[in-house]
Formats: sequence, structure tokens, C-alpha cells
Amino acid sequence: MSSEVASRPVNRRAEIAFGIRLSLPAGLGMFPIGIAFGLLVIQYGLPWWMAPALSIAVFAGSVELLLIGLIAAATPLATIALTTLLVNFRHVFYAFSFPLHVVKNPLARAYSVYALIDEAYAITAVNPRGWNGWRLLATQIAFQVYWVSGGLVGVLFASALPGPVEGLEFALCALFVTLTLDACRSRKEIPSLVMALACFGGALLLVPDSALFVGMLLFVAALAVRFLLTRKGAPDHG
Repeated sequence: MSSEVASRPVNRRAEIAFGIRLSLPAGLGMFPIGIAFGLLVIQYGLPWWMAPALSIAVFAGSVELLLIGLIAAATPLATIALTTLLVNFRHVFYAFSFPLHVVKNPLARAYSVYALIDEAYAITAVNPRGWNGWRLLATQIAFQVYWVSGGLVGVLFASALPGPVEGLEFALCALFVTLTLDACRSRKEIPSLVMALACFGGALLLVPDSALFVGMLLFVAALAVRFLLTRKGAPDHG
């Protein structure tokens, strides 16, 4: 029976439609943040095409919101590259449990790796079974459509405004605060939050000019130490 189910042909249209339906709840949250991103691109004095260009080249909402501020401030490329690496470093761990194996085509798998954003990982973590290549790619492509279209709407909206919208730059801070509160509430990661605050506080006192960069380095190091200590203290079942 199991072999019959495994060999049953996949209904591509149904799987694509189901993947898009799975993306809708998170996509409804991505779209307005994409609008805020497009508005910020214009408000920072950057060309309108920067919004779709970053959304295609980077496709990581938190990094894109951070990048436009760094680009507008003429931040050195080395600092931008290191900041991007540290902010997106968590994606390395996503790949360990993300169902990339269901995507067989090499080009499609490369796109799936590129489009492995927080929302895509969260959906597969909540629904770990039943994934195939068509469903997974449909979900990830839908997420990128929400984000790119939101950015374009934001650019158009900003072009029609008579002046800048004050406080819009708080969108990035609000996004990170929301993600932090959700993580603490759902995973009870209070120790990680305290650790992050301690690392950033120490960096702010020691090197205020590079507090973000040094704080993230300290936090990554602290997480690595905690992981090693936890693994060392875990009972060996082998």
C-alpha cells in the first residue's frame, strides 16, 4: 500500500494551489512590510529600482530593511557584507531541517536554497509532512511575489506623497521586536533574549561606534558556547 502511495503521480496544479494557500497567512503579513520597505527606499533618497533589485538579489526582509539604511549612509562594503552575513547566519541552521530533498531539479533546488526565508522555514516546521517539489516551490515563489509586489506598491505610494512620512524608519525595529516577542512567547527563549541583551549592552559600553557588529559577534559566540556545553552535558545514548 505504501509503495502505491509513493508511486502515485503528483497533481501539479493541485499541489501548486495548495502551496499558495499555505503561503497566504504569512504573505498577508509580508505584503504591508514590503510596502514600508518601498516607502523607505524613496524616503532615504535611493532610486526606485533599488526596491525590486534588493528584493531579487537578496530576498531577506530584515536584511533589506537594514541594507537601505546602510547604503544611504554610504557604509563601507566590508561592513555591509559582514552585517549581512551575521544577520542571515541563522539560515545556515534552517537547511538542516528544511525539506530541500523533495526538490529534484538542480536549478529549482538552487532557487529553494536562495528563497529559504524565515516564513518558508516556519511553514515547513509547522507542517513537516506531505511536502513535494511543486508545493514547496509554489510556497516560496508566492512569498517572493508578496514581497516584491509590496515593495513596488510602496515605491509608487511614496512617489505620490508630498513629503516624507516621519517614523517610517521604525518599521525595521518594529519587525525585530515582533519577531523577538513571538520567539520568546512560543519557544520560551528567555535565556537567549537575556544573552542577546547582555552581549549588545557590553558592546555598547566597550565599542559604541561598532556596537551592532560586535554585539552580534558576541551573541554568536555565546550561542556556540551554550550549544557545546549543552551537548557535552547531554546523556550519551550511543
